Amino acid sequence: MSRDNVYKPFDAGTHLGNCGCGCQNGRKAPDDGAPARPSDPEIVSRDFMEMAAVRAILPNDRTRRRFLKAVGVSTAIAAIHSVLPIQALQAMAAETSGPLEKKNLNVGFIPICCATPLIMADPLGFYRNEGLNVSLIKTAGWALVRDKMLNRELDASHFLSPMPLAITMGLSSQAQPMRVATIQNINGQAITLALKHKDNRDPKNWKGFKFAIPFEYSMHNFLLRYYLAEHGIDPDRDVQLRVTPPAEMVANLRAGNIDGFLGPEPFNQRAIFDEIGFIHILTKDIWDGHPCCAFGISQAFIEQNPNSFAALFRAMLKASASASDHANRDAIAKAIAPAQYLNQPEIVIRQSLTGHYADGLGNVRNDPDRIGFDPMPWYSMAAWMLTQMKRWGYVKQDIDYKSLAREVFLLTDATRLMAQLDMPVDEHAKTGGYAPVTVMGRVFDPSQAAAYADSFPIKRT
Repeated sequence: MSRDNVYKPFDAGTHLGNCGCGCQNGRKAPDDGAPARPSDPEIVSRDFMEMAAVRAILPNDRTRRRFLKAVGVSTAIAAIHSVLPIQALQAMAAETSGPLEKKNLNVGFIPICCATPLIMADPLGFYRNEGLNVSLIKTAGWALVRDKMLNRELDASHFLSPMPLAITMGLSSQAQPMRVATIQNINGQAITLALKHKDNRDPKNWKGFKFAIPFEYSMHNFLLRYYLAEHGIDPDRDVQLRVTPPAEMVANLRAGNIDGFLGPEPFNQRAIFDEIGFIHILTKDIWDGHPCCAFGISQAFIEQNPNSFAALFRAMLKASASASDHANRDAIAKAIAPAQYLNQPEIVIRQSLTGHYADGLGNVRNDPDRIGFDPMPWYSMAAWMLTQMKRWGYVKQDIDYKSLAREVFLLTDATRLMAQLDMPVDEHAKTGGYAPVTVMGRVFDPSQAAAYADSFPIKRT
């Protein structure tokens, strides 16, 4: 199966990133005579899951090639499949048994590029193809998303990826078990500063700055805090962090109410389009491959509507696979630009999605990995977020990092479905799921999460 994967993750000659040279996830552009990628969405979805897993475990192409050459393809396939639930995830994506308990669904979203798979699944037919009638409900802010999910006004929603963890623990809301089915996007954020600071690029000089973040329980908050603290700035004492809806960040920057923001696209690019800001740093340069938003759902919905949940899961995987192909990004930008979705100029969205963009300092940059759409909800992602909640005092009690990560992030939830279908479940599927995490050059070891959270000189605990 793996040797025939259309993305060819076990071929030492392929490139699993996007280098901007005509390659698309390892396949050459059509004019070089390479066979066309299959149009069957089931095949693409299955193969995409495996490719995403291999890329997460071996993100560096050079390292992956050395590994393949050293151990051989068959051994490499066996080794990676032994520690990750790849076949289980593929089975979950393909499982279609039983009628849908609920076909008419309300799915919430915030109008930002992070929600690209969830949004594009509507105009491009991914929900319809699974027999679902989905109404996308545009929501103004993250607290409202949380409240609508708690009140069951929404069946599922676009979430900031730390939010299901926070809601499950009852942080700033009533406790209700929430689950992360897929990651919506990786990377895709930036620190944007007002143009008046273009000659003040050293964060050590930012005492007194006012920054906007979209929500306390967000990767934006945690990454900005991490970045500032690494430069000696205490984010609670030396600067102000203001929770601001993403759509209002640009207006606040223009009015001089803030000095900058760590926010989602397309608003970093919109600040440049409006000639009021510049990109100081992409968040991929803080943690390459970091999660941002997620597709979240309550445990109650999963239990009451297992087939409808599986259909939503399949739609998200297929949309993520499509969004990951750079050949589709222009069409996706056009599809999600209209008023009922992002309501932004198509050129702004296209620059955000393609990574070919103006930086506000007179440069045109090309970074195809500026945003990605790998859907894998790795436990290590959840564990890192929890360390930052602990570090900054959002969580006072001791945390069982691994247990909570496994409870909320559904990487191996497929093992439960396989058992129900009397399919064999690899015992390794219950112990894998920890992709590498490196933030600003420092490796995070999930087995030492408590010590990691306590190790920083600037913290609240």
